[in-house]
Amino acid sequence: MIRVLIARNSGYFGVEVRVLLSAQPDLEIVGTLPLGNDLADQAAPLAPDVVVFDTELMVGQVLPIAAELRARVPGCSVLVLCDPAKRGMLPPRHRGRHVSFLLKEASPAYLGASIRRLAAGERIVHPRLQMASLITQRDLSTRELEVLGLAAEGDSVNDIARRLSLSGGTVRNYLSAVITKTGARNRIDAIRIVRRDGWLH
Repeated sequence: MIRVLIARNSGYFGVEVRVLLSAQPDLEIVGTLPLGNDLADQAAPLAPDVVVFDTELMVGQVLPIAAELRARVPGCSVLVLCDPAKRGMLPPRHRGRHVSFLLKEASPAYLGASIRRLAAGERIVHPRLQMASLITQRDLSTRELEVLGLAAEGDSVNDIARRLSLSGGTVRNYLSAVITKTGARNRIDAIRIVRRDGWLH
């Protein structure tokens, strides 16, 4: 039996993954948890084999949470369901190599088969998402969006540095780069602009 945990952010009302997987006899849904900074702490006692991120958050916001989850639950695979039509929901080209990415519109059979492959140690990136990632030009890098996303959640420079294993100076450099690229007046203004343009929620 493959133990599957679902992580969803509040306010997202897409079709629940547990409904899509309800007919798969070898998959056990061990819980549905809110997608937040304490996800790893809540997930560890459930000992999932695969965690499915079913969210409208940008990939840059999901990756730090996924990294903490993998560190807390060794051997756990992470699957992010993506909508290629939405900005910021494409697999990063140079990061997130331990995370798998699948289309949100995947059929129950395809989703179930993918979870089995992940539990067996494979990594999956749907070809459509991979191609979209290669051809899409993004002004802000995934790392810049990660840093800004954590800042938008209220994390301090030191908090961000700790969570992403960076120095405080590097975090400040990323924030300065975002401010410059967006033409913002300051960090708060950059967060407003990036949210307005659909890069962060």
